Amino acid sequence: MPAIAIGFLLGVWILQQQPHLPSPVWWMSPLAVVFVHGLALYLLRGRNHPRWARPAMFFIVAVSVGFSWALLDARGHADAPPAEDRGEAVLDGRIASLPVESGHVVRFLFEVPGEIGHRRIRVSWYGTAPQVRPGETWRLTLRLRVPRGFMNPGGFDYEGWLRQQGVGAVATVRPGPENRRLAPARGADGRVDRVRLRVVEGFRAQAERRPFHGVLMALAVGYRADISDTHWDVFLATGTNHLMAISGLHIGLMAGLGFALINLLWRRLPGAALVLPAQRAGALGAILTGTLYALLAGLSVPTQRALVMLCVTMIAVWLGRTGRPWHVLSVALLAVLLFDPAAVLGPGFWLSFAAVAVILMAVSGRLRPPSGWYAAAVIQVVVAVGLTPLLLIHFNQTSVVAPLANFLAVPIVGLAVVPVTLLAAALMLIHPELGALPAALADWLMGTVWLWLDFLAGLPFARWQAARPAWVLALASLGIVLWLAPRGLPGRALAPALCLPLLWPPPPTVPAGGYRLTLLDVGQGLAAVVQTRHHTLVYDTGPAFPSGLNTGDAVVVPFLRHQGIGRVNRLLISHGDNDHAGGAAGILARMPVDAVKGAWGRTQDQVPALDCERGTRWQWDGVEFRILHPPPAWGDDNVSSCVLRVSGPGGAVLLPGDVDGLGERVLLDYAGEALHSEVLVVPHHGARDAASEAFLDAVSPQLALVSAGFNSHFGHPHAEVRARLDNRGVVLRNTAEEGAIRVDVFPGEPIRSPPGWRITARRYWHGE
Repeated sequence: MPAIAIGFLLGVWILQQQPHLPSPVWWMSPLAVVFVHGLALYLLRGRNHPRWARPAMFFIVAVSVGFSWALLDARGHADAPPAEDRGEAVLDGRIASLPVESGHVVRFLFEVPGEIGHRRIRVSWYGTAPQVRPGETWRLTLRLRVPRGFMNPGGFDYEGWLRQQGVGAVATVRPGPENRRLAPARGADGRVDRVRLRVVEGFRAQAERRPFHGVLMALAVGYRADISDTHWDVFLATGTNHLMAISGLHIGLMAGLGFALINLLWRRLPGAALVLPAQRAGALGAILTGTLYALLAGLSVPTQRALVMLCVTMIAVWLGRTGRPWHVLSVALLAVLLFDPAAVLGPGFWLSFAAVAVILMAVSGRLRPPSGWYAAAVIQVVVAVGLTPLLLIHFNQTSVVAPLANFLAVPIVGLAVVPVTLLAAALMLIHPELGALPAALADWLMGTVWLWLDFLAGLPFARWQAARPAWVLALASLGIVLWLAPRGLPGRALAPALCLPLLWPPPPTVPAGGYRLTLLDVGQGLAAVVQTRHHTLVYDTGPAFPSGLNTGDAVVVPFLRHQGIGRVNRLLISHGDNDHAGGAAGILARMPVDAVKGAWGRTQDQVPALDCERGTRWQWDGVEFRILHPPPAWGDDNVSSCVLRVSGPGGAVLLPGDVDGLGERVLLDYAGEALHSEVLVVPHHGARDAASEAFLDAVSPQLALVSAGFNSHFGHPHAEVRARLDNRGVVLRNTAEEGAIRVDVFPGEPIRSPPGWRITARRYWHGE
């Protein structure tokens, strides 16, 4: 059974890696595999077959079936619609989720039956939105868009996340008289979400008295929008952020509580055991308790996965098959993948099953398995070590203090904070004030845990950030499996040697005298990273959005961690416009920065700040950095943009910010021929008046890069700019089309620039 489950998982995973969906003919592949194998057995009849032949057949068939099942599931998520599929429409639909407020925007899922090709739309209502409640029917004027997220190495795959949620389009509400409520919620439509909303409103009413009200809302109903950034930072640093996602741990704890209570009650009811054994009654109680909690949590994707796993486990209890835990885990894996093949897209899927697997490896096959508090400590250590390769794959970091943090946080949160929080939520449904006392107790309990977590998060070694090649992570995974295996297994002594490369930083990928420019995809904005052999410069940081998202910590920091960079040697802000400087605070809050340069630097005091003035030069690892503009005492606007030229033996790159008009003319007078560069980041995102004929003559680039928003109403890069570059034979590339673009300028080699990240990392749900 484990081999079949792993084969099915492999087949599903292979399908999800495809840039385009294969032909439907592949649905027939399992039959073809079975036919070929059967034919081979017929032709070889009467001969002895090796012992592995039969398991190998089942494994190959499982891979094929998994691939075909995932392909069948993805039929409604074919290649993304063309970029032109956008526009305004007045649609009638139902509010299908709990509205989430963030900054000046309210977001919710909108179900529109049969109106357009997408069943679910993720709607954002900016400004002063009226109160919308789950289950209500609304008529809305929507500006529809094809889902489009940033595409950067190490970044969050927004389009893949929408694919997991079953969302096929996104939209914003346009002002207009058509926007109105058509009917209130009736019957079962949105009933669970309306209950969840009442709980959220109950906790919010006590927010001023409860510093952890956002945490309690997350534990009660899975609403995480009110958790502060400070709390999130501590959870991430201590490896306890999984406590804020209602998934396997929470569902399992509540199901275990339901099992124990029903089992105990059943044994005390005369004659009950004659009708149904207490253990089976407990299994039903566990499923009922877990289902109720999952409904209260909104049946999110992780919650659905946990509920499926719970049902499989309780069926095994009902059938008396709990003595074979690996088979139970395999069936649970198959059930989750049959229910939702897209589950493999989320790191939570891999982490949850891997956690159970390493626990089983640590406690099974032993003559004396650990017990009591010692067992709890062992489990925390093996989970932390066993999940390290997966955490580095998905997040490029792991928490060193996670075993200490979870040893205390898991039992207190799971056995005390969650039950008391749910009691408070239940009483709030009767009357908001009735839940005040248990809410205060839950808040106090969380505050007690917080003292320990905050202390651990403040330790200098709390997080280990590392980017390692795939072969290193594969060797480490094998080493961890051998380490967890029972003593006496051949090759177990190799475990430390296999894990050793994980601790060894990889050599620099940039040679001395060379550098790498990465123009990141931040939409309508600019963020670039220049890496020399041992130094890193960040030029601009992209925008901050009204919702609270900023591309500094959403794009730039994940990219730096993906590259194995743990420190920014210089942060240079060309000027103070939001689309260039909005993400700076996010970088400063998430990563050490040695110095800030640019006009923006005068407005903050977190790190040493220097003005950006022409004539400034410095060298890193044989690469020269020279600021060509502005003159001293200029302002903080487009014409005053900080213009940087990076040059080495392999060529030069010019980063001019938004310089145009007067700024461009002064720059030309001062720099002249010094502007010549093989690579140009087109100023002002390619606006009509940017990159004049004289400017392009002076720079004379071979490659031009534009950082612009996808289908932006600004129309960047402008047709006239495109024409000026085309007339000179300059290759023009755009982050809106390609995602992040990398350029390698190495000594003794021609300038290399592979296809953008949206092309090389494309999956079938991504737009062109």
